[in-house]
Amino acid sequence: MQHPSGWKLTQPPNDHVKATWSGGHFETARRGRTPEVEGRIASDKHLIMVTLSGGADRHSFRTDDGFRYDGRDEKGMISFLPAGCGRDLALHNVAWEWGAIAIDPATVAPQFLDMQPFLINNDDFIYGMTAQMGGLLHRDGSLDATYCSTMVLALSQYLSNRLDRSSAGQASVKYCLTTRQLRDTYERIDTWLGRRIVIADLAVPLGISEGHFFRAFRGTTGQTPLEAISARRMNHAARLLSETNLDVTEIAVRCGIESPSHFARLFRAHKGQSPSHWRHGRKLL
Repeated sequence: MQHPSGWKLTQPPNDHVKATWSGGHFETARRGRTPEVEGRIASDKHLIMVTLSGGADRHSFRTDDGFRYDGRDEKGMISFLPAGCGRDLALHNVAWEWGAIAIDPATVAPQFLDMQPFLINNDDFIYGMTAQMGGLLHRDGSLDATYCSTMVLALSQYLSNRLDRSSAGQASVKYCLTTRQLRDTYERIDTWLGRRIVIADLAVPLGISEGHFFRAFRGTTGQTPLEAISARRMNHAARLLSETNLDVTEIAVRCGIESPSHFARLFRAHKGQSPSHWRHGRKLL
């Protein structure tokens, strides 16, 4: 029997069914009474997981972000796990049916980067949506892609609004990188200035999720990773303009920017001058 996608468990569940569309997938499964289950959940998609019926006498887990839970699991329990953030879990005396909606990060609003793992009970909207999708999948053996995209769009908006309300009502937890993590990150950025850099390139070597890294980097530096990468590229460009006779096009390429016009706009935004004026001014000093 195969594990559900992204799930590695010592005791796989029963009746696992799955429906996939371009923006994600839905899966649901049942489990008969099982004394002990351990495992790990990790996915490149955002996961909303719902206990549709039954539960566990004890459900303990810890996410890579440090979010913990240790208590009962019962019908209506809902948890969110961001893309790239794993969860190690243990279940004791469990018998349940669950559903999971997986959402491609590329299809949701940017504020999802700030969505942290959470656990709630009795959210009628999320529970009702998940139960409906599970019922249709069991009945028909498939889910209509347009229906799924519409449902996920509504769910994404609902969760985004929930995040906005949560941020307004309480102080957010501040994530930070250690001094060594920050130094190593800057060294990687400087090494890779001439190539495309994505958040995973910086997060994976530190052993943390992309979402955690984004929040921690911004919490430590006050900049997003993209802002920091751009700033260090322009600082490197400024040094090359001052210290070498390389033409502007070559300097742009060495700073990971293929378009000279885009490079010129970015340089002016950071330094307040065009690349040619910067070079000319430094030669006069």
